[in-house]
Amino acid sequence: MSIEINGKTEAISVEPRTTLLEALREELGLTGTKKGCDRGECGACTVHVDGRRVLSCMTLAALQQGKQVTTVEGLEQEGELHPLQAGFVEHDGFQCGFCTSGQIMSGVAVLDEAKAGWPSAATEDVTKPFDAADLSDEEIRERMSGNLCRCACYPNIVRAIADAAGRR
Repeated sequence: MSIEINGKTEAISVEPRTTLLEALREELGLTGTKKGCDRGECGACTVHVDGRRVLSCMTLAALQQGKQVTTVEGLEQEGELHPLQAGFVEHDGFQCGFCTSGQIMSGVAVLDEAKAGWPSAATEDVTKPFDAADLSDEEIRERMSGNLCRCACYPNIVRAIADAAGRR
């Protein structure tokens, strides 16, 4: 099959039951995406497919034919970290680092969703237009609720996302 990973087309051969996570790590050597719970509960395996976040441990690789997949390795551009990657470093948004790639990928999606005007369960008034400036700490926590951090770096993660949103 042919799949675009981080802006580069790759040809890989996978069994029909191979997950996107397995294909990324084992076939392509992209080890930034982590296997946490293998049940779609922790978010460590979060990647973007056609600009939307997905849990790669619950996504079949074969169904991604012709789609654009972005992993944490693909966020930096021309040697520059994505603003959220830099924010995680600046705000110490990680300790052990295991969940970090999934947290960053979800955080980037949070920023994109806010820019697109998507409300969340924490949005107080869904009749008003929503943008990144409306990303309160409550909004960020709600939107990141599918990503678990065993080290409890949540306050620092929220600060990093708020900073990348231009709120701080």
